[in-house]
Amino acid sequence: MTGASSGIGATTAGLLAERGMRVVVNYLRNSKAAEEVVVGIEASGGQAMAVRADVREAAAVESMIEQVQVAWGGIDVLVHNALIPYAVKPFQDMTWEELGGKLNDEMRAAFAVTKAVLPAMIEQGWGRIIYLGTGLSRQPREGMIALGTSKAALEQFARYLAQELGPQGITVNIVAPGPVADTRIADEFDDTHKQRQVAATPLGRLAHPADVAQAVAVYAGEDNAFMTGTTAVVNGGMSMY
Repeated sequence: MTGASSGIGATTAGLLAERGMRVVVNYLRNSKAAEEVVVGIEASGGQAMAVRADVREAAAVESMIEQVQVAWGGIDVLVHNALIPYAVKPFQDMTWEELGGKLNDEMRAAFAVTKAVLPAMIEQGWGRIIYLGTGLSRQPREGMIALGTSKAALEQFARYLAQELGPQGITVNIVAPGPVADTRIADEFDDTHKQRQVAATPLGRLAHPADVAQAVAVYAGEDNAFMTGTTAVVNGGMSMY
């Protein structure tokens, strides 16, 4: 699982481990946080390992996959959650480097991790690929054009893969959260902004990382064999489509 040292990633890693999966906790900088996730999983009887890799770099991703294969063999499930940095600002204040750079990095990372796991999945005729998207790809919000545009590209990428890989027993799906509390993105906005989001949500609160993790776990399950090319929207009814 990419980007698994904190927030949604750490919570999802723990849930998948509870459900019997061996979990790779990928991280970029915070080795201490990643090791804490591993220790927590192992203390609960699960299996996990922390592996550092910048998922925007194909060589680093390939090295990570090789480490996993040596230790555990093939990879059955890819959860791509790594948060690629982006600018929060209006389009009129944005440079092409900020918008185009986010688009390039988002797709480069998805391309690299998917390319790396596919050979093993194709060989065994089975696999689950889950990308973390965002409701912002369909429902714009002020200052979020870089994230929303790049994740919209990721969602369409996933649909094309679902069509191509379905005959080989591999499903590809998106989990698209709305605003999620207790994450780095949530800290970008003040309390007034968050209160407006809660007021616009029929279920009366923002999502928690555990809500998102539950949706990922559904897609990752071996028994969920006939859902592909779909998007699970986790936003408490803030938008409905």
